[in-house]
Amino acid sequence: MALAFFPLFSFLFLLPASSDAQTVGNVTIGASISAAENSSTWISPSGDFAFGFYQLNSNKNLFLLAIWYNKIPDKTLVWYANGDSPAPRGSRLQLTADRGFVLNSPQGEELWKTETWNGVVNSGVLDDNGNLMLLGSNSILWESFKNPADTVLPTQKLDKGVALSSRQSETNFAKGRFRMVLQSDGNLVLTTINLPSDHANEPYYESGTAGDSNSSSPGFQLVFNESGYLFVLRENEERYLLTPRITGSAKDVYYRATLDFDGIFTLYSHPKTSTGNSSWTTVWSEPDNICTASLVNSGSGACGFNSICNLNAERRPICGCPGGYTLVDPNDNYGSCKPNFTQSCEKEPASMEDLYEFEVLTNVDWPLADYALLEPFTEDKCRESCLHDCMCAVAIFRLGDKCWKKKLPLSNGRVDPGLNGGKALLKIRKVDSPPDGPYFPNPGMKKKTNRETLILALSVLLGSSVFFNCILVAAICLGFYFIYQKKLKTLPQNKGVMETNLRSFTYKELVYATNEFKEEIGRGAFGIVYKGALHRNYVFQVAVKRLNTLIHDSDKEFKAEVNAIGQTHHKNLVRLLGFCDEGDNRLLVYEYLSNGSVASFLFGDPRPSWSQRTQIAFGIARGLLYLHEECSTQIIHCDIKPQNILLDEHCNAKISDFGLAKLLLSNQSHTNTLIRGTKGYVAPEWFRNLPITVKVDVYSFGVLLLELTCCRRSVDMESSVEERAILTDWAYDCYCEGTLDALVENDTDALNDRGKVERFVQVAIWCIQEDPSLRPTMRMVTQMLEGVLEVPIPPCPCPYAITA
Repeated sequence: MALAFFPLFSFLFLLPASSDAQTVGNVTIGASISAAENSSTWISPSGDFAFGFYQLNSNKNLFLLAIWYNKIPDKTLVWYANGDSPAPRGSRLQLTADRGFVLNSPQGEELWKTETWNGVVNSGVLDDNGNLMLLGSNSILWESFKNPADTVLPTQKLDKGVALSSRQSETNFAKGRFRMVLQSDGNLVLTTINLPSDHANEPYYESGTAGDSNSSSPGFQLVFNESGYLFVLRENEERYLLTPRITGSAKDVYYRATLDFDGIFTLYSHPKTSTGNSSWTTVWSEPDNICTASLVNSGSGACGFNSICNLNAERRPICGCPGGYTLVDPNDNYGSCKPNFTQSCEKEPASMEDLYEFEVLTNVDWPLADYALLEPFTEDKCRESCLHDCMCAVAIFRLGDKCWKKKLPLSNGRVDPGLNGGKALLKIRKVDSPPDGPYFPNPGMKKKTNRETLILALSVLLGSSVFFNCILVAAICLGFYFIYQKKLKTLPQNKGVMETNLRSFTYKELVYATNEFKEEIGRGAFGIVYKGALHRNYVFQVAVKRLNTLIHDSDKEFKAEVNAIGQTHHKNLVRLLGFCDEGDNRLLVYEYLSNGSVASFLFGDPRPSWSQRTQIAFGIARGLLYLHEECSTQIIHCDIKPQNILLDEHCNAKISDFGLAKLLLSNQSHTNTLIRGTKGYVAPEWFRNLPITVKVDVYSFGVLLLELTCCRRSVDMESSVEERAILTDWAYDCYCEGTLDALVENDTDALNDRGKVERFVQVAIWCIQEDPSLRPTMRMVTQMLEGVLEVPIPPCPCPYAITA
């Protein structure tokens, strides 16, 4: 490869062998750095990247030889050399002419070196793309871009056979269980690896670019271009695009694509002009659900053996042990689980009914662990058959009359809403491990058994006075009586909601969690929201909503609707975690989102960037598309507005209050009329007694899209210019007059992206058409925003307006 770019570095400093400061420039032969706090680093010319020793947080005496982003507070690693054998303090890296970079421990043991090649090294260079290179007289002898770790960067290309390997955990940089590689057939795949071997299982994601008789050409390279697009380049130079439309300019945004430790391949962005609050934002990721995508015949799946994979609110996998099981390695939440009892086919001293019981898990399955299928079979017969079969660890009852019996170890465990209420009957031993339900991410804590409690009580009795014993016995009996009465009282409340993974809270639990509803964080037409905290192995923050007027005298309908909402899972929806249905108290428990609502974000100071606003618009559109077309029960939100769109820690948009309209009386609204919704966002059909369809949400989204574009409220009666008071009218006037710049006045990023501004305004005008039939569906809206569909010239949104 010709080195035409060498003169660009001729002005750079040479690195002295004993430098203690950051040095920019070529790395000369003989230069070295040592592993210690604040050791010297080698910096790219722009200062964007640094190369040196990175101190591990898990062990301050160990260091990685790494490249990281140098200008942002979070010095994110993009390459590392010695993840499997971190260097102890005092280790030394030196550049040699015959062997390149060589890393030795303080005792002189070789820990890592660059691969062998033909040629003599003249110098080393870290360029502004983050590529570390060893240079010969007229060629590149070695480069980090050709030897990646878990990340690819813009301008980087991966040839066939060059793989990304995940790290084992967030803090363990040894090679993990996930790999991404462009195969020899041209197909880009994500697979799990059966460590410590190199065996790759069936792909859980593939690009479909393998060459065959129906394909024009197989994949040749994975390319990450300067604009942030990832694509597979075919041999005939056609591009197979992997990522969606990129909104941020590469001049203003850092991009990286990382195979994360949990197996998700993710494209991230980060503003270059970073502040303390800036963080990496997810632009794109694959697969959407690794729990159901990963299905392997000779491995454990996305999580360890006997574990259950579920998705959190960010669509990331979390792994957990079911009741009666604990982690083999308590420090590895994504590892395998072991039963807390011994399953044996030796003759038991007691009946199976006395020894074992079943924990019922809804929509949970271990698909490839079955050894027998019984049909037609009832659920009772399925339980009985598994109970008296010493090989049976779990029975799956589905499709009305089918019973699959499965034995240990259980593989590919997952929560799958597509199972439509199928039951996993997990057999666990009564004495050793009472049922406690699956708990994510790590249900490692074990309750005391009845036998342990009895032994403890007897020990106290035998060591105390007779009088004290009598009082103690009376107190224990009274305590058990109240506990028994409480159980009798609360059991009927759970009836009808057992077929969901949502948790049923008592009112007392939520009073405690919210500190007696002390901290109000929001209120609206549907009720008041309070901040709370659930205490388990760690403190988990939640948002608890006390609902106002509900459908009284219809417990069954309330529970059915809660179940329907609980089955919705999308990265742009706020996740419902549980509920309380106790007497007149109806409460919903949601995930807590730290960045508040789009309203406070959009109309506050400073104004969010154009890139952030466009990403929020895409997120809202995808969330509404899911509610309207992709979830099992179509949901019309009825109140889309900035206050009902929340932002997580990465500023990803999440729609809240979706489905609550199903739980409320038909005459409840924010405006105290028969109309649901909020002034400024309400579709015209509410006023005309017309049928209400998903198009009311499309209208509200159109108004919100204009707010995101212009960074101002839909109604501003305090505006000094009367024509600008109503945003929808003003935006249409600006569009017709060709003065769209006025809508984004003083917003340099938006002004530099006039094409997208015009597209957003056009889509918004289509959405706010007075005639619902003229409004596009949310699928069309999403495709037009992303540039997949061409946006026609929109008509006037008010065709019935009187014109002069």
